[in-house]
Amino acid sequence: MYKSLKNALLLLIMLTVITGVFYPLVITGIAQLIFPKQANGSLIVRDGQVVGSSLLAQNFTRPEYFHSRPSAAGQDGYDAAGSAATNLGPTSQKLMDSLKKTADDYRQENNLSDEVVLPSDAVTSSGSGLDPEISLPNAYMQIARVAEARGVSTDKIRNIVDEYADSSILGIHGEERVNVLLLNLSLDDMNK
Repeated sequence: MYKSLKNALLLLIMLTVITGVFYPLVITGIAQLIFPKQANGSLIVRDGQVVGSSLLAQNFTRPEYFHSRPSAAGQDGYDAAGSAATNLGPTSQKLMDSLKKTADDYRQENNLSDEVVLPSDAVTSSGSGLDPEISLPNAYMQIARVAEARGVSTDKIRNIVDEYADSSILGIHGEERVNVLLLNLSLDDMNK
């Protein structure tokens, strides 16, 4: 019995070292060599300062910027440490009230009538609450507001949106979308 216990303990220590130390170090080293940007969080640096990650949504509220999807992550949204969905079901009155308010706010800030059908990502949060991308229809509905706030033509803003648009995966999975942070940074670069 003592021999079996000793063997089990040695196996536990050996597997802990292999899977808990050696394997993570090897994979981290390979990732740093082959994909250094992704391995470090896809951080975006401007003028020596980290301004965000292309993988996480930020709360843009100023009219000259495209706005991200609504977020339920954390107390006030957009909290990467509190990534989560609302966990409210389709029969929840709280969810219905929140969606109505979000839709009303979106229509008002983008000067849209009540008859305009909004893209779902304009009023609903993603499963993580931190989706960095919005659909092209969502971006197109924000173009007039952004162009007016920046004092440029809507065609110029539309061209930038189209330039930063990503297509669906293999042309079959998902919809065309645009990364909000990258798009907004390109708008800031336009004024330099």
